[in-house]
Amino acid sequence: MLRYREALGLLPATRSKGAHRRYGPDELAAVTQAMDLERRFDVSPAELAFGLRVLSEPAVAHAVRELGLRIGRIHAPRRALDFEKEKALRLLRQGR
Repeated sequence: MLRYREALGLLPATRSKGAHRRYGPDELAAVTQAMDLERRFDVSPAELAFGLRVLSEPAVAHAVRELGLRIGRIHAPRRALDFEKEKALRLLRQGR
């Protein structure tokens, strides 16, 4: 399990001088935290690893955001100018 998490990037690769994996209290606490997140949000370790990638790589974050906008899972924030434009159009329609 620890090697799998290490391969996903959920655990830092720490090695001794003899190239043996060494996991201390900090690494084991990270595994515990990751497993808690997986249970709480019903995601797999691979999904959690991808979430971390989205947070840490701007190009990936941008691509995922574009997809979310396209499929309607993310809504673009309304800009003040858009609000004013819509308000003006409503007033024009009422004046007809």
